[in-house]
Amino acid sequence: MNLFDSLENSNKQVPLAETLRPKTLDEYLGQNQVVGENTAFINLLRSGRLFSCIFWGPPGCGKTTLARLIASNTNSEFIELSAVNSGIKDIKDCVEKAKENLRYNKKTILFIDEIHRYSKTQQDALLPYLENGTFYLIGSTTENPSFQVVPALISRVQVLMLQPIDDDNLYSIVEKGFKYLSDKHGPIVLKQQVIDFIVKYATGDARLALNLVENSYFAADFKDNTRCLSLEILESLAQEKRIKYSRQEHYDMASAFQKSMRGSDKNAAIYWLAKMIAAGEDPRFIARRMIVCAAEDVGDADPNAFNIAVNAHKSVELLGLPEGRIPLALAVEYICDAPKSNAAICAIDEALDDIAGGLDYPPPMHLRDAHYKDAKKYGFGKGYVYTHDNPEYKQQFLPDELKDKRYFK
Repeated sequence: MNLFDSLENSNKQVPLAETLRPKTLDEYLGQNQVVGENTAFINLLRSGRLFSCIFWGPPGCGKTTLARLIASNTNSEFIELSAVNSGIKDIKDCVEKAKENLRYNKKTILFIDEIHRYSKTQQDALLPYLENGTFYLIGSTTENPSFQVVPALISRVQVLMLQPIDDDNLYSIVEKGFKYLSDKHGPIVLKQQVIDFIVKYATGDARLALNLVENSYFAADFKDNTRCLSLEILESLAQEKRIKYSRQEHYDMASAFQKSMRGSDKNAAIYWLAKMIAAGEDPRFIARRMIVCAAEDVGDADPNAFNIAVNAHKSVELLGLPEGRIPLALAVEYICDAPKSNAAICAIDEALDDIAGGLDYPPPMHLRDAHYKDAKKYGFGKGYVYTHDNPEYKQQFLPDELKDKRYFK
């Protein structure tokens, strides 16, 4: 390290979240389903077995920290890349370093943050080295790997889903943050409602919580060598929180929204509607899901529900937001309160399954097109009875092979 590096490091303001990053697995809070006692993951680590994996979870849930702890617990070299600013050249450099480590009986872990941002070519470049054991890969992503990571790479790693930090552990993290700052910079007076606010605001994101702890500590009123942090100061500092809404959450919210309407729970449906609107979802997409629900789940039990949903779509196109939220809410209420029938979707799907399964037959001769001169010569249309002329006459419309089939039960 030269003089300039030393000056750079001394002038850095290291964030509290980085300072308090756990150094051992015992300090690691949350993710008990992964790192709890006698879990498969912990047993593998204790046996000294490394494996390639991808940590999938929301921001601030401990993905990077867990990767670093794996490296330290297995005495492996930890090489960290960000998919945002690295590429194939960096991967090749890691390969050379990993090969050198193997000569000294040392394992290498290549950690790639935001691995979903790598292109297919960049992801494919990892495959041969995973195959031959040159290094172990740990990727982290906030996006569903099934959508963002190539299948060839998915098949070579274990995907571990991490959850947002639970409130109990988040309380411990927040309290630890304030204690560290108090010990280093002086005491602070705060009420329990301040900690409650931070935990609620962070919604499982430890990094966000510690950033707010740090900023609010130094923003607090300072008098007689003591800081005093009020809820008002904290609220003004936090202001409006950005709603977490990844591609995966886009699908999850839409699924919860439609299932709530199907289940006739208008309170749940209006909540998911509000969450999608607050996250900036396209209101036309929301309205399209309502049209689908009205057709699929209400159907002929109340055909007007379909008209209501279509008109809601037209309304949001005309009004936009925020006014468009009102017709959307009205349509949600109507669809939820309407009686339900899935007869139409069941009928069409059963018919499609029959055709796909080989029950693919031509129309009976009397139903075939007979409007042209030579049609009669082929027997097309012969025996067809115009229904309006004889509405009581029973004639066959299905193929002979399916004449007794009933798709609508």
